[in-house]
Amino acid sequence: MTEQTSTPKVRRFAGTPAQIRSAATFYKLLAYATGVMLLLLVAEMVVKHFWKLELFIGGTLLDGTSNSIGLVNRADITEGINISLAILIIHGWMYVVYLLADFRLWSLMRWPFSRFITIALGGVVPLLSFFMEQKVHGEVERELASHPQAAKRY
Repeated sequence: MTEQTSTPKVRRFAGTPAQIRSAATFYKLLAYATGVMLLLLVAEMVVKHFWKLELFIGGTLLDGTSNSIGLVNRADITEGINISLAILIIHGWMYVVYLLADFRLWSLMRWPFSRFITIALGGVVPLLSFFMEQKVHGEVERELASHPQAAKRY
């Protein structure tokens, strides 16, 4: 039998450390923004489904009084800007950008696909994005520090 010497596998990234740190910073920004919007969305959904109220700016109530800003039943107001609907739409699009930030960081770090999915869940589960961001950002910094000579993939 011959004895084989195994050489340690070289860690490779798909970008430079500067590109990876930039992606991590963008991810961090989107994680916090998406987390805040998700908390607003949860609060909006609770108020909407338990009390049947939505946040409107402007508009006229059915009794003729004008609404500056307030929680009202959608059926009791005409015109006005529905802030509850705006929160829903903004969070949805922000989550799309969050997924792009997640994908960019995931692909630069060359993590397994399961890691992409767990990071993506951060924008869907309330409060999870804050914890995931801290964990992911720390892991990125540790990997960059422990592999300073890591070669780019290409």
